[in-house]
Amino acid sequence: MAAEDNGFSSGAVAFAFLAGAIIGTGAALLLAPQSGADTRTMLTGYAKKAEEEALEKAKEAKATLDTVIEQGKQFIAEKTTVLAAALEAGKDAMKKGSA
Repeated sequence: MAAEDNGFSSGAVAFAFLAGAIIGTGAALLLAPQSGADTRTMLTGYAKKAEEEALEKAKEAKATLDTVIEQGKQFIAEKTTVLAAALEAGKDAMKKGSA
């Protein structure tokens, strides 16, 4: 996945991909000079290619999600440590102030 933000959500990109695939398939069916068997073979190839691309995008999305989850866990662990230290410092300050 790209590290830059181009202003398009992944849902919008996926929708555009699917819409393009459907429009392309429709145009191919209407304009194809092949026989029905050839057209079915061609459509099968398109479907397999679309499935492979969808599976690849799903793998990329899972990898990105795993990375984000791990970063979130690290962030929480770091902030928990900072919060625990601040809490202990506050307790110590209260003990010293009341003594």
